Amino acid sequence: MWRLFDAQATSRHLDVVARELQAQGRGFYTIGSSGHESNAAVADALRPGDPALLHYRSGAFYLARAAQVPGSTPIRDILQGLMCSADEPIAGGRHKVFGHAALSVIPQTSTIASHLPRAVGLAMSLHRAARLGVLRPDWPEDSVVVCSFGDASANHSTAAGAINTLLNAAYRGLPMPLLLVCEDNGLGISVPTPAGWIETAYGHRDGLYYVPVDGADAAATVRAAADAAAYVRNRRRPVFLHLKTVRFGGHAGSDAEISYRTPTEIAADHARDPILGTARVLVATGAATGNDLVARYRARRADVDTALAELGEVPTLTSASDVMAPLAPHDPDLVAEAAGKLTAEPASPSTLAESINRTLADAMSREHGMILFGEDVGRKGGVYGVTRGLQRRFGAARVFDTVLDEQSILGLGLGAGLAGLLPVPEIQYLAYLHNAEDQLRGEAATLSFFSRGRYRNPMVVRVAGLAYQKGFGGHFHNDNAVAVLRDIPGLVVACPARADDAAAMLRTCLAAARADGTVSAFLEPIALYHARDLHEDGDEGWLGVDTGEHVPVGRARVYDDGTGPADLLIVTFGNGVPMSLRAARRLAGQGVRARVLDLRWLAPLPADDVLREASATQRVLIADETRHSGGVGEGVLAALAESGFTGSMARVASRDSFVPLGSAARHVLLAEGDIVAAATELSGRHRTGGATGIRDRFLHRRTEKRDDS
Repeated sequence: MWRLFDAQATSRHLDVVARELQAQGRGFYTIGSSGHESNAAVADALRPGDPALLHYRSGAFYLARAAQVPGSTPIRDILQGLMCSADEPIAGGRHKVFGHAALSVIPQTSTIASHLPRAVGLAMSLHRAARLGVLRPDWPEDSVVVCSFGDASANHSTAAGAINTLLNAAYRGLPMPLLLVCEDNGLGISVPTPAGWIETAYGHRDGLYYVPVDGADAAATVRAAADAAAYVRNRRRPVFLHLKTVRFGGHAGSDAEISYRTPTEIAADHARDPILGTARVLVATGAATGNDLVARYRARRADVDTALAELGEVPTLTSASDVMAPLAPHDPDLVAEAAGKLTAEPASPSTLAESINRTLADAMSREHGMILFGEDVGRKGGVYGVTRGLQRRFGAARVFDTVLDEQSILGLGLGAGLAGLLPVPEIQYLAYLHNAEDQLRGEAATLSFFSRGRYRNPMVVRVAGLAYQKGFGGHFHNDNAVAVLRDIPGLVVACPARADDAAAMLRTCLAAARADGTVSAFLEPIALYHARDLHEDGDEGWLGVDTGEHVPVGRARVYDDGTGPADLLIVTFGNGVPMSLRAARRLAGQGVRARVLDLRWLAPLPADDVLREASATQRVLIADETRHSGGVGEGVLAALAESGFTGSMARVASRDSFVPLGSAARHVLLAEGDIVAAATELSGRHRTGGATGIRDRFLHRRTEKRDDS
């Protein structure tokens, strides 16, 4: 109990010092753990190696866990985080998070329960990774995953979806060793949680062992935490530990709780101070007197003051390169080496879908920790048959269907990567990704950033997307909104247009995940899945042969017939590639020779390749099937302008519209005729420089009578 008291008292002092540092201009974070210190008992009930995903009021948990690991310096760690020190051991001054690789504390921002899907994924993956022989050696198969969050966050759809997925998996008999800790202080900043709501929502769920306890009762909290931890470890079943707490000092330093709480309400909480609860047990058992406790409490403040004095003026990050160093480390040599291990024998000509299927199979036969999952990917083989036959070949432990919840699908991938697996989740349609995008932005992209690469998210997210499906579609099945992906720092976005590129680029993404921990979005143009012909029916000009090689991230592909210098360059990607190649043939009939560059990678853009080819022609047309505003073309234009390109530029793009159903889509999507018309106009222009050389061909300027071929 003394260890519990020390962790709680130290956490309380650190909250006070956080505000003192802010007042001095030396500290930058004041969301404290005061009133939540009963979570130290949860740490005490677990092994120090049990993976922990904690929310921002878990200071006492962090201190109690560190006390179990010799050589730990938790006070120093937390102080460095408050002051954004570049020497802080997990985020290195990038954010104040609770995290430490030696303590198995995985850093989380956790503001809206966004870490719950990952926690569920990790719990679901421990047993699977152990069976496949790839489980992290520091996490035994009987580990317990612990995840803490607040009562307000329990209302968020992310939490509701994650817990539903947890119970669905447990219902099907899968091992789910997850300890959910809801730290219920009754407030979401200023909004009260109705009394009894958490118990009503989660206290009577089949398959979820519910353990309520008042954190002010230290002895009861210790027993409840021990009971909950033992239940999870021994039965491999989930537990919901409802830890009732209080909150002292408002939500954060800028929050004046007197504006929404009465003095009587605030004073009543002090009677439920968890530190006083621990002190009462120590006195009642004869382990301490009041004077002993006061002296011990003051000694803990002295420990904090000593550590702060020893730190002095801490070093901070001094440049953009320092800040961004762990964002998305890329080592092309390591990736090439890893891709070499996935190299396949040359195959017969195939479609895009066939090539992806074969490449996945080849990779899975070599990478035994690789798993595929999503909606309908298992027995059915995907809506478009892209994963057909893979479950039969590799088994349901490696190729399986999930619940219909994109947040949970991505969260499973995030947890699986932590466990040591190589996850390849499928998002059935691009439009379905948008309600789960924070799992990529807020969780996947930030983990390496907030942990300096100590924890990573190796993952390749396959996404069927873009437009031009015939006889099917509408907004939710014809979606060209990729800007949301290109805006995520560190995320690699691949978009192959044909079979040979699909195989090579998919190998690259898988290799980058394993070698660098890279998160990739592999965007598959639905309309090209089964395309065979390019110019005429039966020419099979759009089939490709997998050479077994890989394509480095950020390298474009150039199509050139080699007959002589080109008059202009058409820069495009995805569905725009076959459209541009057909346009190039039509232009040749007019005496205009066009070279086509397929970007292939939408993030990072292959800016050097674009500039090299553009410089050779001095005329660039961007054929962009995404929207005029926020589309890929904007990035290409900016890259050329910023690199000093002085030639002529123009672009054609789809309208700023959702994609409607049926033939109406032709009115808002980029068409082959648009490319031909714009290229014809551009080829006849004299070379101009600077901004005057940039011309947008807005689709709304077109007449209704146009060439849609």
